[in-house]
Amino acid sequence: MLLTPIACSAILAHQWRWTELATLTAAFAALAAKDPLVVLARQRFVWKQRRPETATAVRWLAGWATLLAASGLGLFFALAIAVNVSNRQRSTVFQIASAAALTSTSVATALSATGGIAPWCLWLWLLMAMQATAGILVVHARLDARIALRAATPAPSPFRRAALVALAVLLSAALAATFLRRVSIALALAVVLAGYALDLHRQRNPEALQLPLRKVGLRALALSCLYAALLIVGLW
Repeated sequence: MLLTPIACSAILAHQWRWTELATLTAAFAALAAKDPLVVLARQRFVWKQRRPETATAVRWLAGWATLLAASGLGLFFALAIAVNVSNRQRSTVFQIASAAALTSTSVATALSATGGIAPWCLWLWLLMAMQATAGILVVHARLDARIALRAATPAPSPFRRAALVALAVLLSAALAATFLRRVSIALALAVVLAGYALDLHRQRNPEALQLPLRKVGLRALALSCLYAALLIVGLW
């Protein structure tokens, strides 16, 4: 979600500037700094006694602090830290905000490469954010289904309902792209929609839920890369 939009935007910009490398470095620093910041926030507000991992977090944070300050993602990661400390990182709203914030690297890259924000860049951000949102919700629905499989009285999954809404949005976008004769974009949306719909269907099968999460992640990554490639063709 962070790096794929950067790659897509860099290709679609049709030019290269050294500032694109600065954007990539700042985005990576913002992502890398989140974990030590969460540890330090928990030490300050949650934990009663000092823990050994706190010293390690201080050293890592010192290394990333300068680059984090230069990143446009800084405000979002401040929110992410607060959400993690309060154990609300599974909030549907926060997951959607995560998708929008992480995929915004496409806008930063386009600005670095061209000095402006072209319409294709905003469309890229929107389309990547929609796909990322659906992907996050489908993964959380799978985690809920795995937990429910072990529970005596399975609870309904709010993430499954939210994922179905996200798929409806993808379907609407695919139909709109078809109407506008943007074939590659419509195909990209249809491919990712089919992939996530199949995943949700498989989540009703107890045997399919035993699939290792690493393999699930690799499948999701492959689907995301295919989607990104089709978007590049459609927005070229």
